[in-house]
Amino acid sequence: MVDTTPQYTAADIQVLEGLAAVRRRPGMYIGSTDVRGLHHLVYEVVDNSIDEALAGVCDRINITIHTGGSVTVEDNGRGIPVGEERTTGRNTLEIVHTVLHAGGKFGGGGYKVASGLHGVGVSAVNALSAWLEVKVKYNGRLYSQRYERGVPVTEVIDEGPVDGHGTKTTFMPDTEIMRTLDYRAKTLSQRFREMAFLTRGLTIHFEDERDDSEVTFYFEGGIKSFVHYLNRHRNSLHAPFYVERDVEGTHIEVALQYTDGIAESVFAFANNINTVDGGTHLTGFRTALTRSLNDYARSHNLLKEKDSNFTGEDVREGLTAIVSVKLSDPQFESQTKAKLGNAEVTGQVAAVMGEAFSAWLEENSRDANTIIRKSVTAARARAAARQARELVMRKSALESSALPGKLADCAERSNGRTELFIVEGDSAGGSAKQGRDRRFQAVLPLRGKIRNVEKVRMDHALS
Repeated sequence: MVDTTPQYTAADIQVLEGLAAVRRRPGMYIGSTDVRGLHHLVYEVVDNSIDEALAGVCDRINITIHTGGSVTVEDNGRGIPVGEERTTGRNTLEIVHTVLHAGGKFGGGGYKVASGLHGVGVSAVNALSAWLEVKVKYNGRLYSQRYERGVPVTEVIDEGPVDGHGTKTTFMPDTEIMRTLDYRAKTLSQRFREMAFLTRGLTIHFEDERDDSEVTFYFEGGIKSFVHYLNRHRNSLHAPFYVERDVEGTHIEVALQYTDGIAESVFAFANNINTVDGGTHLTGFRTALTRSLNDYARSHNLLKEKDSNFTGEDVREGLTAIVSVKLSDPQFESQTKAKLGNAEVTGQVAAVMGEAFSAWLEENSRDANTIIRKSVTAARARAAARQARELVMRKSALESSALPGKLADCAERSNGRTELFIVEGDSAGGSAKQGRDRRFQAVLPLRGKIRNVEKVRMDHALS
């Protein structure tokens, strides 16, 4: 038999230099090449500006979608540093845009808190763009550079003196890689609104030239304003609870409010990134919430000794909450940052939330009692639903089971002309079987003492 297997030699080994790997495998860096990946390109650039805001050196970000599909992001931050990088001799502006894992977010000097921690953000955007142009106001001068498919096509140009400071990036996603340029303005707007809520005092202006629409987001109340926004069409039961605290380098913010509904709306953020799969910060919040409400209910005799503790589902019914943490070294599961993994954050959030919320419950007894009553109602509904589910399961089991072993059946099969005698024990069953008419009378002897069902609940009668 002839071996037709292709040879595999050293010549088959390829090394992808620079940004070539990003262009070859874009999904590894932005998740996909559909509209979600398209939006991810925008978020990566905006995140760099958000990091300047988190550092306290930026209070305005302008974002524009142009009619041709390009996007401009401009901020009034410090501007990307321009100068010679000491180990390579290359300009730092060019390095930031052409080298993966290059930036000011790894040594701790440039940023204490950063959302674009992986360092592939703007360089990945550059690699996946047909062209990208950056203009930087730094140290009183304006610098610029242009790239095409990740490759510099100009040197860093000093365009002369300028007032102000900041960075302006314009990029055109490469249609050879990206499958669409159809930005969803509503989706982008929602994300920018979140960023403004989470960064108190930041103004984000979003303009879409495709339909001449624009909107500005600014929320002095921060995440408390976020909770108000989420509950704008709901009936709230109390004023929002809010706590803000720093613990061992982790900045923790929590805001919550209960409504008269049953839906849970809890959102968790890490360094302004919406961690849609939750993580350790959400675990700490949920643990503290459940424990605080159980402790309050027990200490004020709102839960009796015979009552079970509230479950997490009981206390989260009708809850709207925002949990936001900002830390210097967040551990995300991937570049898409869907889940926070820092183990220490669980205890930090639980401690801050537990202490502050317990104190709030004591100081606001009327609101606390309202929340407890809502949790009690949820617990009763949960128990009733479980009992109903068990009844249905038992009924299904009875309907699908074979005839009981001691049943003396009758010949007739029409329900309208048959009788069933249920008797207590084999002794009574034997006498009944001898005196019955086998044509239409059946006998079923039962074991044990028969319960008097007249005075018990239906679920007990059927158990």
